[in-house]
Amino acid sequence: MHTTTHTKDRRGSRGGTLAAVLATVALGAGLVAPLVASASTGRPAVARHHAASTHAGHGTVVAMADGPYGAQLIDGGGQLAGYSVYSITSDSPPHFGCTTMVFHLGPQGFSCTGPLTDQNQEWPPLLTTAAPKAGPGVNQALLSSVYRKGLGHQVTYGGHPLYLFDNSAGQVTGEGFDEPSLPPDQGSWWLVSPTGTFLMWNQTLASRVDGLGATALSAMLLTGGGWHAFPLYSYSLDTSTTSACTATCARLFEPLLTTGTPGIEGTGVTGTIGTITRADGSTQLTYNGHPLYLFGDEGVKRSGGFGGLALGNGNGKVVGGGTFSVVTP
Repeated sequence: MHTTTHTKDRRGSRGGTLAAVLATVALGAGLVAPLVASASTGRPAVARHHAASTHAGHGTVVAMADGPYGAQLIDGGGQLAGYSVYSITSDSPPHFGCTTMVFHLGPQGFSCTGPLTDQNQEWPPLLTTAAPKAGPGVNQALLSSVYRKGLGHQVTYGGHPLYLFDNSAGQVTGEGFDEPSLPPDQGSWWLVSPTGTFLMWNQTLASRVDGLGATALSAMLLTGGGWHAFPLYSYSLDTSTTSACTATCARLFEPLLTTGTPGIEGTGVTGTIGTITRADGSTQLTYNGHPLYLFGDEGVKRSGGFGGLALGNGNGKVVGGGTFSVVTP
């Protein structure tokens, strides 16, 4: 059975003000709260005001902490010391999946990221006013920054731009969020490890009927509307040991990464599950010898309330001379 301890509705009302948070988060040097995966409601407002923690005149410190998924990066100084930092798989500077583009759900507008004064951004950038600095356990050689118009200098680690999300230090509430059919995001959010790779969970696989009526091997992913099943794809140019989908291809069809053996929901998944090591050192799941992918522009058919069924509309897409096909369980 698939369970989680950190679901939240990211489209809800904003949380408290920075002043209220700073009154409750009394963090001195070295006093970082233990990191826990936690349940929360409402959109996080605290990190939106990260201006109080950009270490004016000094490089932002990035530190390491032991979290629920292993060693992870955190904001290492200032008023927001101990806040988890995240990265999205569709960011690959100079291309960015998380942008300032504004979307509307009913009367409310929101953007993936934005200026620090923007109250409607969901993933505030971790900014710096000088070269970022490595705290204990962090590799200085992997730290850098990228200038983004309208945002400033955003801290990067291992080439991954870093963002904030949570309401308080020690929380992990943004791990594993998927952004299907929400251009230009089209990626998944993960914590970042001190080695510079995404720090993800083991994944959960299931057999599901998609919105077009076909049975597909699916990954259970967390979205703003809760847990949903998303079809998985194979790529015709892959082998059982290598992935030919990199760079632009991997932004459109995101490799299904893992940190261990995935969970299986139900009884319909009967094939052989394995892994390969990608060129960047990450671990990608395979099924019957085929590396698995998610389609970044996955269509969703409404299915009552705020839910929906993924369409599997990536089936047959040709990218880089190869074809993607929905995997049957």
